[in-house]
Amino acid sequence: MRKFPAPIHAAVVALSKLPAVGPKTALRYTFALLRMHPDERRQLARAIEGLEFVTNCTICHAHAENPVCGICSDSARSDSSLCVVAESRDISTIEATNVFRGKYFVLGGTLNPIAGQTPERLRIDILTHRVEAHPDIQEIILAFSPDVHGETTILYLAKRMKSLGKRVTRLARGLPMGADIEYADEVTLSDALSGRREA
Repeated sequence: MRKFPAPIHAAVVALSKLPAVGPKTALRYTFALLRMHPDERRQLARAIEGLEFVTNCTICHAHAENPVCGICSDSARSDSSLCVVAESRDISTIEATNVFRGKYFVLGGTLNPIAGQTPERLRIDILTHRVEAHPDIQEIILAFSPDVHGETTILYLAKRMKSLGKRVTRLARGLPMGADIEYADEVTLSDALSGRREA
């Protein structure tokens, strides 16, 4: 990398720590920051520093501003359905549908032994304890991405949660809106056929 003043170099190094940001992209971001008005840069810096005040909900482990998040403290939400997700950001995606009215649990990732994500590294024991301690939980929805690690996690959790006598469901899969059947893979088409419903 070319020689730059120390503050520019420090910013490039810091920005390179973000996912999918290499040195060249970090340099472009740094120069974009230099073009910003100083007030805008200070506002951005304050927003980043504000992340220090984000904590984890003591019940569902989602990112929150308080010890108990707004969803867990909402008495209007059902305690009978528990939606298990990999990461806190998955909750906002599900909430955007305005369909699910139950509670959540953030597992902290998916099973991936090669990357060191074993059952002991995830919140599986905490999830099990929560389900055992709350008999009002009737259904556990496993909401994971349909990739290898998500599928592995679903199989592992389904076996464990069913042993507690709970109904375990997963998100339906199939053809997305606007998809062409000609280009659908066999697994997607198989899931779409299995999950068919009345027209």
